[in-house]
Amino acid sequence: MSSAAEQEAVAGERAAEDGRPAAVNGTHPLRVPGVPVWPGAPMPLGARFRVGPDGVAGTNFALWAGGAEAVELCLFDEAGKETRARLGELTHEIWHGFVPGVMPGQRYGYRVHGRWDPWTGGRWNPAKLLLDPYARAVDGDFSLPPEVYGHVRDWPQQQVADTVRDERDSAPYVPKGVVVHDDHADDEWLDDRRPKTPWADSVIYEVHVRGFTRLHPGIPEELRGTYAGLAHPAAIEHLVKLGVTAVELLPVHQFAHEDHLLRRGLKNYWGYNSIGYFAPHAAYAASGTTGQQVGEFRRMVRALHAAGIEVILDVVYNHTAEAGELGPTLSLKGIDNRGYYRLQADARRYADYTGCGNTLHVVQPHVLRLITDSLRYWVTEMGVDGFRFDLAAALARSMHDVDMLSPFLAVIAQDPVLRRVKLIAEPWDVGSGGYQVGAFPPLWTEWNDRYRNAVRDFWRGALPDVRDLGYRLSGSSDLYAWGGRRPYASVNFITAHDGFTLRDLVSYERKHNEANGEGNRDGTDDNRSWNCGTEGETDDERVRALRRRQLRNLLTTLLLSTGVPMLVAGDELGRTQRGSNNAYCQDNEISWVDWSLLEDPAWKALFDLTSRLIDLRHRHPVLRRRAFFSGRAHSADGLRDLAWFTARGSEMTEQDWYAPAATLGMYLSGRDIPGRDERGAPIVDDSFLAVLHAGDRPADFVLPGPPWAQRYEVVVDTSREEQGESPGVVHRAGVAITVPARAVLLLRVVD
Repeated sequence: MSSAAEQEAVAGERAAEDGRPAAVNGTHPLRVPGVPVWPGAPMPLGARFRVGPDGVAGTNFALWAGGAEAVELCLFDEAGKETRARLGELTHEIWHGFVPGVMPGQRYGYRVHGRWDPWTGGRWNPAKLLLDPYARAVDGDFSLPPEVYGHVRDWPQQQVADTVRDERDSAPYVPKGVVVHDDHADDEWLDDRRPKTPWADSVIYEVHVRGFTRLHPGIPEELRGTYAGLAHPAAIEHLVKLGVTAVELLPVHQFAHEDHLLRRGLKNYWGYNSIGYFAPHAAYAASGTTGQQVGEFRRMVRALHAAGIEVILDVVYNHTAEAGELGPTLSLKGIDNRGYYRLQADARRYADYTGCGNTLHVVQPHVLRLITDSLRYWVTEMGVDGFRFDLAAALARSMHDVDMLSPFLAVIAQDPVLRRVKLIAEPWDVGSGGYQVGAFPPLWTEWNDRYRNAVRDFWRGALPDVRDLGYRLSGSSDLYAWGGRRPYASVNFITAHDGFTLRDLVSYERKHNEANGEGNRDGTDDNRSWNCGTEGETDDERVRALRRRQLRNLLTTLLLSTGVPMLVAGDELGRTQRGSNNAYCQDNEISWVDWSLLEDPAWKALFDLTSRLIDLRHRHPVLRRRAFFSGRAHSADGLRDLAWFTARGSEMTEQDWYAPAATLGMYLSGRDIPGRDERGAPIVDDSFLAVLHAGDRPADFVLPGPPWAQRYEVVVDTSREEQGESPGVVHRAGVAITVPARAVLLLRVVD
C-alpha cells in the first residue's frame, strides 16, 4: 500500500488535470449518436413537452449549470440503453436544446462536464448520470453502490478520498427523470375547488401518506400506502369525522435513502432527504412511476379539496440527499457544486446548518429560483394550499447569520402566488443563532415548541409556576403580538412526527430506539414525558386509566388553546411507536397507524372526544380568535375578554403568577370578540371557563360570580372516559366545585 503522502500526491495530480472530459463506457462522452438537437429555448427550465418548429412535437430541455464546460442529455429506452446528445446552446448559464420526437414517458438524465477540482469546490464528473433538478417525475430507486459517488469512495486514505475522481458509470444504478405531459386541464382538475380555510379556523393533521393508509382495512390492499389510498373515501371519511381542516403531509418530494440505513436493511421513512423538488415521491404511487404519479397526486388533492380539506406539504429546501463531501453525486453536486451549496473557506467542505451534511445556498439567484419555481409549481399545477418549511431558519440565512430580511423571505413576501398560501416555519436550524421562534415576519406562522414544552411540563407536574402556561393557552402574545401578527401565527402542538406519540408521551420516560440500529444514541433525551409510574405497556388497569386521562387532558388543552392546533395522525386513536422517539427509518408497524385501535371502546372514546372538541372549536369563535386578547374591560360591568382565576375563585394577581400552582382557571368572554362577520354584524358567542388541574388529588375550585356568570354548565370533563350529552350538570356561580385529580373541566356560562 502506498503512503499517505503518495496518495495525497495522486489526488493532487488528479485535481491538476486540464479538465478534459473522461471516457465513459468506452466512448468519448461528447459523441452525438445521431440525435437531432435543435436550439430550443432556455426557459422554462426542466424538460417540457411541446410542439416545436413546423408543428413537430418534442421536448425542450433546459438546465442551469453555471460553471460547466459542456452538458450532455442522456435518453434511455425501456431496456436501459443510453443515447446521448450534446446541448450546444448556452444562454445566461442555461444549457438548452429541443429534441424532436421525445414524448411524455421518456426517461432521461444529464452528464455535466467541467474541471474536477474539489479544492475550489469543483466536482464535475461526466461519469455520473445526474437527475434534472426540475424533473416532474422520477422513475427508479436510489441505491448507493460505489459507482454513484463522484469520488473513489473506498480510497485507502479516507481523509483525501473526496479528492480522487471515480471514473465508473453510475447510470445503471440511479433513477431517471421522466418527461411529463404538462396539459392537466382535464375535467377532473378543472372542477377542483380550494377550501381556502382561514388561518384562525384551521385544525392541522400531520400525516404520512404511506403510514396513514398502509393498514387501513377499508382501503383496497393495492392502494394502501399511496396517494390513491389517501384519496380513498375510507381515508377521507376518518378525516371528515375527526373534523380537521388540513392535512400536513410529511415530505412527498422525491427523496433518497441514506447509505448507513441501506447497509442496515432500513430506509428513510419520513423522507427528509429530498433530491427532486418537482417530483411526487414515486414509491407512493399506485398507478405507475413513468409520469402516472403526477396525475395520481393531483387526484388525491382534488378528493381532499372536495371534502373541504386543504393540503399542506412539509418541504425540505434546506439540504439535499447528496450530503457532504463524502456523499453521493446524484444531481446538484455534479451540475455545479459550488453554485448550489454553501461551502466553507476550505471549499472541499460544506457549511452545514442542517445536521445533514450540506446546506443549499439560497442567497444564489438560481438556487432561489429553483425553490420558488418548485413552490409555485406545487401551488399552481398540483393544487396544494401551503407549505411547512423544514429548518426554515437555514433558508433565512443571508451569508452566515439568520436574517429576517433575507432574499428568501423577501421573495416569498412579494410573490403574487406564494404570499397567498399558508406558510409555516419550523423556526430553527442547528447552526449558531438558529433558534428563531417568534421572529419570522407577518404572513408566516410558526411551529411553537414553547407551547409544546409548557403544556407537557404542566401535565407532568414540572412547571415551577403557571406564567408560561398562561401565555401559551392564550395565543403566545409574548412571541407574536408584533408587526401585525395574529394569534394564529402560533401553530400549537404537543407532539409531531419527531418524538414520542401522544400515547408514548404518557407511557415512557426514556426513548427506546433500539430498532434503528444506532445503539439507542439517536433521538432526543429531552422528552418532557411521564410514564404514570410504569415504563412501557402494562396490564395494570389503574395505570392504563390514568394514561388515558392524561391523553384526554393533553388533547383538550390543545384544542381549547388560542392559535392553530396541530394533531399527529393516530394520536386521537392512541397510536404507539413502542417508545421510539425517532422512528425516521421504521417503515413498518412501529410507524403505521393501527386502525384496529378503533375496535377498542377505550380508544374509540378518545377519538370521539377529539372529534367533539374539534367540533366545539368550529362552532365557537371565542375558541379561535383572530386577534389577541386585550385583558381589559370593554363595558361598565368590568367584564374583560380574558381573565385568569385561582382555585379560590379570585382573579390572579402578580404574586399568584409567580407562585407554584397545579390549578388554573381561564375565562373566555364571548361578547368581546374583535371583528365582525361577513355581513358586518358583531361576533357574539358563548363565554367559557376552563379549569385545568394537574394535581394528583381532587381540588376545590370556586366558580367566579358576577359579572362573570350566574351559572355554569359542564361541557367537558376529562376525568370521565365517556362524555355526557349536553346539557350537562349546571352549577351556581360562587360555589366551590370539586375538580377531579388530573382533569380539565370546560364550563359554559349559562347566564
